[in-house]
Amino acid sequence: MRILAEGTAPYLPVDPDGFREYVREHKSRALEPKLLSAQEAVARFVADGDYLVYDCNYLQRGPSILIREIIRQRKRDLWLCGKFTYVDVGLLIGAECATKVDCGFFYQGKAIDRAIDEGRLEIYEYSNVVMTLRLQAGAMGLPFLPVRSLGGTDGFSQSGAKLIEDPYTGQPITIVPALNPDVALIHVHQADQYGNARVFGTGIAHEESALASKKVIITAEEIIDTEEIRSDPGRTSIPYYAVDAVVHAPFGAYPGTCQGYYGSDTAHVIECFGAVSRDGVAQYAEKWISPFATDQEMLDKLVGEEKLSQLRANETITEGYRP
Repeated sequence: MRILAEGTAPYLPVDPDGFREYVREHKSRALEPKLLSAQEAVARFVADGDYLVYDCNYLQRGPSILIREIIRQRKRDLWLCGKFTYVDVGLLIGAECATKVDCGFFYQGKAIDRAIDEGRLEIYEYSNVVMTLRLQAGAMGLPFLPVRSLGGTDGFSQSGAKLIEDPYTGQPITIVPALNPDVALIHVHQADQYGNARVFGTGIAHEESALASKKVIITAEEIIDTEEIRSDPGRTSIPYYAVDAVVHAPFGAYPGTCQGYYGSDTAHVIECFGAVSRDGVAQYAEKWISPFATDQEMLDKLVGEEKLSQLRANETITEGYRP
């Protein structure tokens, strides 16, 4: 296979066999209860220097409770898979939790600009679809996947992609390296205590993220009985054996929306955008994260049941997403 050109960005070492060995050694097929608090899950499964992927974003079914807990626990030197999002990236960079980003879609607010200017942040360019395909390759146990995009773009040189001569046609084709993150954070609608998880409605790459990652933390709006999972197995998006921790997290996607359960808190979303855009992440964290030991305490004291009830009422299709 002849390499015609290649990008200059670093990427996680591609080691499909090493990942398979890790899974064999660390992922039990036994039905073991995995319920933990958000604090316990982040403390146990997110380490400084980890490569972190999360599904969706701070505005729609994102694992917002875990993003805030990472900031609360002051995790450091994280490398982010920043596809389809930039608010989460801006928060984690502004809180000095992340130092590298593989980005698909990105907005350089002042918090991000300052980190770049100060040499605290490195950004490597891909695209939304390419980042998802990298995860798909990791989930499939492949070292790379070919793509019909990225090649010939300015982003190619800032990525870890390579342009090769296709051994079948002799034509040039772009390949992108597989991605096996250290940890995945995924917010779901329902899960049982073992980690069997259901996602209703729109998704991005929750299955690929779970199956490609070494450690997986699930947060769930509802914890349901395993017999209910077994009664309709076709609804299960993520199997229990891929999951390391399950967190019961009603309003775990707040201030974003969780489709079918509640709408977003528009005022909070605007405040969050402003924090990232104006380099106000520290002030945002001092209001919404640092004063509270848990997210539930924040919801109780700063949001209140009346507001949460309004957000539930704003999502009028709830019953259509439930068994």
